[in-house]
Formats: sequence, structure tokens, C-alpha cells
Amino acid sequence: MKIYRLHTKQNLPISIDEAWEFLSSPQNLKTITPDYMGFHILSGADRPMFPGQIIQYIVTPVLGIKTKWVTEITHVKDKEYFVDEQRFGPYSLWHHKHFIKPIEGGVEMEDIVDYKVPMGILGQMVHPILVKPKLEEIFNYRTKKLEELFGKY
Repeated sequence: MKIYRLHTKQNLPISIDEAWEFLSSPQNLKTITPDYMGFHILSGADRPMFPGQIIQYIVTPVLGIKTKWVTEITHVKDKEYFVDEQRFGPYSLWHHKHFIKPIEGGVEMEDIVDYKVPMGILGQMVHPILVKPKLEEIFNYRTKKLEELFGKY
């Protein structure tokens, strides 16, 4: 069983309060997701983030195929981190840790995603061609969009 990791860091010139307010609101995920993903929240994002929160989405990651994605917010430490885990969706495993910490002149945001693709060896063969580049593209989009919204550090 091969587990992959995506690890990104980004600095933004905003306060920890501003960063937390934006990042901990599930409604803002649509803002930082490429339009072509067809991201749409079905339920569960109607209140501030809390452990045990179940959020259901529809996404269209590849070839126009709509996919239901259900995540659970498993851990939340106010203004420090939260964790979402896929309960149903395209991955065999999806564990996404979001950390924020104050730095001089702003905040550092860190994402660590541990994931496993389905379909065994076939999934592992497709990973470097399709899955990894797509995830990198989505996270690069997020970096650019957050800089548009909050400025460059």
C-alpha cells in the first residue's frame, strides 16, 4: 500500500485572526478551488468549523465526471490547525492537515496531505501522470488565489 504526501507552505501578510477566519470557513473552499473543478457544497458548511463536522461536496476533477466527496473535520485547535479526512470520495485515503502560525509580518500556512489512490498497482501507475500533477495544479491555484485575496508576503 503506497501512501503519497503533498506538502506545501505559503506566507501571507495577514494576521492570524484573518487567516483563521478565512481558512476555517468551509464556504471559502470554493473561492480557492479552480472553477473547472465544479466545486459545490451540498451540506454541512452552514456553521463554523467543529470536530465531527461532516461536509458533502460535488467536484468534477477529471473528464467532466462529477464525484461526491464527503469529509469530516476531525480535529480543530483554534487559530492553529484543523484536519479534514475523506469519508467517501475518490481516494482510498485522504488526511489533510492545515496549520497556521504567526510569523513576522504575517502568517505561515502549511498543508500536509497524506493520500492513497484506489485501484492498486493501476492507481500507482496513473498517480505520476494524472493524480499528482492535478493535486499540484490545485494547490498552485490556491497559492495564487490567496495572494490575490490577501497580497504577497
